Amino acid sequence: MAVPKRKTSKSKRNKRRSHHKIKDVNIVEDKKSGEFRLSHHVDLKTGLYKGRQVFEPKK
Repeated sequence: MAVPKRKTSKSKRNKRRSHHKIKDVNIVEDKKSGEFRLSHHVDLKTGLYKGRQVFEPKK
């Protein structure tokens, strides 16, 4: 059975967990409508993506 020979220090433990973090969400303001949306996603209120009409929004 594997048993550690020495106690793991706080710094060693925290270095191992350095990538355990919450990632930032990339929210941008739409240029035409002024609404906030995720970048590289379709604006659901207007139906536009990169200046092109992708779908007609529901009314």
